[in-house]
Amino acid sequence: MQYGLVFVTTGTEEEAKAIASTLVEMKLAACVSIAPMQSIYKWQGKIERDREWQLTIKTDLSLFSHLEARIQEIHSYEVPEIIAIPIISGSNSYLNWLGESMQNSS
Repeated sequence: MQYGLVFVTTGTEEEAKAIASTLVEMKLAACVSIAPMQSIYKWQGKIERDREWQLTIKTDLSLFSHLEARIQEIHSYEVPEIIAIPIISGSNSYLNWLGESMQNSS
């Protein structure tokens, strides 16, 4: 397994919690952390400044296409951030738990 972190932002805490719950229930993620953040970005030619919610999704990257598709289905943004970063190393006990949490996900 290739574990990684997937980052997704949402406009509301409720949407963040709904996406997180869905991914964990579907065993597409072992854990999702949610944190408030301030984003400054360019959208449709204008600089935007918004409060958003950052999801840090711990997953098996072999599930990324399924995870991405599910997020696209339920996310309210026209172009949601969905980016993955591999976990290069980690404690064996945590990585074992991560893998066990997503067993039988296919």
